[in-house]
Amino acid sequence: MSPAEFANRRIPATVVTGFLGSGKTTLINHILHKENGKKIAVIVNEFGEISIDGQLVVRDDQAELVEFNNGCLCCTVRGDLIDTLQRLHDRTDDLAGILIETTGLADPAPVASTFFVADEVKSSIKLDAFVTLVDAVNIDTNLEQSAEAVEQVAFSDIILINKVDLVDAERLKAVEARIRSLNPLARIHFTRDSQIDIDKIIGVGAFDLVQKLEVDPTFLDDHEHEHDDEVGSFILEESRPIDLNLFSIWLNSIAQARGQDLYRTKGIFHARGFRQRIVFQSVRMLTTMRQDRPWTDDEPRTSQFVVIGKNLDREEFADGLKRCVAS
Repeated sequence: MSPAEFANRRIPATVVTGFLGSGKTTLINHILHKENGKKIAVIVNEFGEISIDGQLVVRDDQAELVEFNNGCLCCTVRGDLIDTLQRLHDRTDDLAGILIETTGLADPAPVASTFFVADEVKSSIKLDAFVTLVDAVNIDTNLEQSAEAVEQVAFSDIILINKVDLVDAERLKAVEARIRSLNPLARIHFTRDSQIDIDKIIGVGAFDLVQKLEVDPTFLDDHEHEHDDEVGSFILEESRPIDLNLFSIWLNSIAQARGQDLYRTKGIFHARGFRQRIVFQSVRMLTTMRQDRPWTDDEPRTSQFVVIGKNLDREEFADGLKRCVAS
């Protein structure tokens, strides 16, 4: 078999990166919705004890979801990733592709090296592209505060400048220039709500190992990735219904006081006055809240609220959430 024939028969894997709140899960859902019959496996890696993003991924007969929320793919659970990739290949004959959504704090290089140093992976699965989402509103702050955000942009093959509807044309040019200063070779697309033609990011063969080695000759070495000890996450749970007005007022006060340290919050709420689950997301000072599907009869109506940030006090947030319980 020629090298070209060998490459073509391997399952393509697309790694989706991007800093916290950039729109990765929204992109995953968009891709799954547009696949039209192709069987896709999705691997979701969450920075936290409970997978909120995994609960929000669209599920149908054509998608298989694997969740990792016991560590980061770039360090503590790389062995789990290798086992999962091999298991997906062995079990599924008609798999059209694998999507891997990393945490917002993942270093892309160790994830990429998995496809080249693990024999059980490189013989059956090919790394097709690293797709990185960039938050057009918060990119400057993210790059300044996080080495991982810089690495994600610099390492990417395809960059989606997302949330373009929230900035003006002049700001968009500045964002593109900032990205080009870090990565002059990546393909750039501009997106709103992570909407893009899937043919531009899947099956594109954009990952170039030779090019990566030219930039970083130690790329395939086994580097240990360490996260900033000051950055952490915790989850709060509450079985009593939440008053969304009280919650919005409280979280807004926290964001005003600790906005630079509060990177990301997200949750699924059991809210007073709603039969549906309420999905809440915030990225620094930007927040969204929407009604999701109704609670099922056999489903515990429990609110789960994930907080990710720097030097945050869990007890402070736990006390605040308790004050938002509906009277």
